[in-house]
Amino acid sequence: MSAEIRSKVIGLYKHLQYLGREYPGPNGPQKFRQQIRDAFLKHKDETDPKKIMALVAHGRYVAKEVEALYSLKKYRALKQRYYD
Repeated sequence: MSAEIRSKVIGLYKHLQYLGREYPGPNGPQKFRQQIRDAFLKHKDETDPKKIMALVAHGRYVAKEVEALYSLKKYRALKQRYYD
């Protein structure tokens, strides 16, 4: 694996772990972080650069979805404060 791809994978992993801090639900952060860890460990032996980049793209998609979930949660909290 090239150094560039490796740095992208590590950066994505750190970003997803950071996003998992506020995941909603009982045991949400722990469960989310464990699922991320399991997903990365499942594909740790992958060597094809195209396959790795496809997995990174999927990980970025998941990150965007989690960010959208957080934005929706914030919007609903603000709406609840100001409207009945």
